[in-house]
Formats: sequence, C-alpha cells, structure tokens
Amino acid sequence: MPHLVVEYSANLAAAGDIAGLMPKLARVLRDQRADGKAVYPIGGIRVRAYEARDYCVADGAPDIGFVHASLKVGAGRPAETLRATGDALFAVLKEHFAAAFAARGLAISLEVGEFSEAGTWKHNNLHARFART
Repeated sequence: MPHLVVEYSANLAAAGDIAGLMPKLARVLRDQRADGKAVYPIGGIRVRAYEARDYCVADGAPDIGFVHASLKVGAGRPAETLRATGDALFAVLKEHFAAAFAARGLAISLEVGEFSEAGTWKHNNLHARFART
C-alpha cells in the first residue's frame, strides 16, 4: 500500500511538468524489488500531487519554490527496503526538477513513513484485477 503525495508550490506548475512526474514516481514504486519479488503490490500504488497556491518559502521571494513528497507504506518492511525506495524516489525528484533547481531557489524533500494497520481501513479490488494479468 504505497501512497505517495507530492505537494509543490504554485510557481512550479508551469515549468514543473507535474503530470509527467507522476508516472515516473509510480514506476519507481513498481520497480522496487527485494529477494527478486515486488516490494509493493501494483494494486496498492497511489501517486498524486497537490499544488499549494498559498505558501511562503524562506524569505518569501517569488522565485523560491518547494516540492515535498510524503510516502506512506504498510508497516513491516525492513529499514533497508524503505531506504532503497526513498533513495530511488528522491533521485527521480532531483532529476525531474534539476533545471528548476539550477535556475531558482528550490527546496526538495521526501519523507517515508508507515501506516499503522490498526488505524487504516481498505476496500480495494485492484489486487484481484492485477493478479489475473
């Protein structure tokens, strides 16, 4: 159940190709392997982005922007697996925003955390759909 939420400042919307970023990040999650097996079931992958229209970064200069990604996964994966996922996602984020980073003030961040199984409810037919393919 990897859910990746990307928040970004509105001043990145025009040049950031956010729509193009979403499938890149989803592919990273699909491609993660441990012991030759997929780390995350494809039916649980969710990647979405939200533009922050109201924000202030650092001194509030209009050319400074931010991208923050937050990944939540089901509990129980080893720390090295989470680290590998985070490293791969962060590499894609840095590459995707490299031109913006070179041209303006930009803060890029990522956090990885686990869902508490005691505090989540799920209703999903996607796992069965992908098991058939």
